[in-house]
Amino acid sequence: MAQMLDESRLWPALPLNEWKDTYATLHMWTQIVGKVRLSLTPRTNHWWNVAFRVTPQGLTTSTIPYRDRTFEILFDFIQHQLVLQISEGKRYSMPLVAQSVADFYQAFMRMLREADIEVSFWRMPVEIPDPVPFDNDHLHSSYDPQYVDRLRQILVTVNTIFEEFRADFLGKCSPVHFFWGSFDLAVTRFSGRRAPERPAADSITKEASRMK
Repeated sequence: MAQMLDESRLWPALPLNEWKDTYATLHMWTQIVGKVRLSLTPRTNHWWNVAFRVTPQGLTTSTIPYRDRTFEILFDFIQHQLVLQISEGKRYSMPLVAQSVADFYQAFMRMLREADIEVSFWRMPVEIPDPVPFDNDHLHSSYDPQYVDRLRQILVTVNTIFEEFRADFLGKCSPVHFFWGSFDLAVTRFSGRRAPERPAADSITKEASRMK
């Protein structure tokens, strides 16, 4: 991996204090889209079915089955659009601009209905303190394209490094994927041994950590 860390490949600065408001808003937007994937895809071990994948443009749900069709939802952090692509060739989009989580939620659900996709999910965010239902969240409303594009560049670079890290391992290994609940890019190698039980952990944590 050392050859991939030359100065020309170093990621841009992303100071938390400067982009934390955009981050908080974007985190909620990814959770809204992620819950569609959670609702419609078959569950796999360690919740791998819910995660996003990195693309050159940003993040994608990858293919989601729906009745006799499939679709994909893409966060395009270059053109700053949320794109819905349907298997029969139709394409829908909405701009990624400064707007509240509640407004994003309503616009996103309208786009799904326009594409004849009906889905319901729990409107409460996860893995954050003091959650507010998406359709009531008017507090988080920031979107700075400059910092979002820096995030994209970091994700693309780290994804490439993680793919190389994953490639030579012969045992069980997760894909390189982005968990919208915790807003992090991850790859996991497994030894094959059972992890110690965590009786006080919630069901998601127990499933995610049952092997080490």
